[in-house]
Amino acid sequence: MRRGAWILLLLLVGVALVVIGGRDLAGQDKAGGPPTTQTQTAPSGQELPPEVAETIALIQSDGPFPYARDGAVFSNREGLLPQHEHGYWREYTVPTPGESDRGARRLVAGQGGELYYTPDHYRSFVRLKEPR
Repeated sequence: MRRGAWILLLLLVGVALVVIGGRDLAGQDKAGGPPTTQTQTAPSGQELPPEVAETIALIQSDGPFPYARDGAVFSNREGLLPQHEHGYWREYTVPTPGESDRGARRLVAGQGGELYYTPDHYRSFVRLKEPR
């Protein structure tokens, strides 16, 4: 993806974080009380956690990534994303506050500039960016 397009995407995500408030995808924080983080909205209208923007920024700057598996090849065994040759898709962790491990949230980036978010460890995807 061209650097200018990434910068624009990051700015839009930042504006969305400031403007849009709400609740996380689970609807509550780990303590069971009302959510305390602001969210952004995907093109589909689904609310996204603020950590998505943080992970996008790491991808754009090529790290450093907090997890060893960030940037690993995503094989698309579920077949939910468009089919491409092995190595086309890469996965990145979207941290979950309160989790002691990587949690279930990921971003999957394609070599063509596509970007997908999965809140449930590849059972479903939200398209964040179309291919170039």
